[in-house]
Amino acid sequence: MDDWLKDSDEVEASWVTVDLAIFTLQGARLMVLLIDRGLEPFVGQPALPGGYVQKGETLREGALRELWEEAGIDGGLLHLEQLGAYGDPGRDPRGRVVTVAYLALGPNLPVPVGGTDAERAYWAPVDELDQARMRLAFDHSAILAEALEEVRRKLEYTSVATAFCASEFTLSELRTVYEVVWGQPLDPSNFRRKVLRTTGFVEPTGEQRMPSTGRPAALYRRGIAWVLSPPLLRAGGQPA
Repeated sequence: MDDWLKDSDEVEASWVTVDLAIFTLQGARLMVLLIDRGLEPFVGQPALPGGYVQKGETLREGALRELWEEAGIDGGLLHLEQLGAYGDPGRDPRGRVVTVAYLALGPNLPVPVGGTDAERAYWAPVDELDQARMRLAFDHSAILAEALEEVRRKLEYTSVATAFCASEFTLSELRTVYEVVWGQPLDPSNFRRKVLRTTGFVEPTGEQRMPSTGRPAALYRRGIAWVLSPPLLRAGGQPA
């Protein structure tokens, strides 16, 4: 360590936390997992689940543990990836705390159960949070906004939309993911054509689902591609 750093009065201890922006679909609504904090700071205020990384834990291990402790959800079932690091000096009144945020997606996720320092855990509709301009604890409102935009962007260029679906799904169910996350209707025929021409996006299972009314629908599973070529682009806020 440099001598000036050892002698400096400006050096302060820093802590590392993890926070999770977890999305799922319930019907035709995009939901995010929130907790109400049971401890100060921001007691009683909604927040993303998360907490301090323990000694000997990796960041991912800490994120999975916090998700289980605070909401009773097994993160091993989710698509989980790092979103970014957030370290503004004033983001936590307890001191200098840097958080690494994770983005997580999954289908048919269970009812969460609050635990440890979470007074309760629950699924909240993303559109209502936008309309109400609900302020989350710490800088979690900003993290949530960035996570939402990252999901919308990834739907254009990757096959991450399938993370919202069961292992087998119809193209109508996949289209619903895009419509809900992007917040706009899509033409069914045009969407079907684009998906099927995108190499490796989905592959047919050879099975069909029999609806209560109407024609049977072909079932698909996720293909081998992660990057979509060609992508499903939005043009001027609208899908191309």
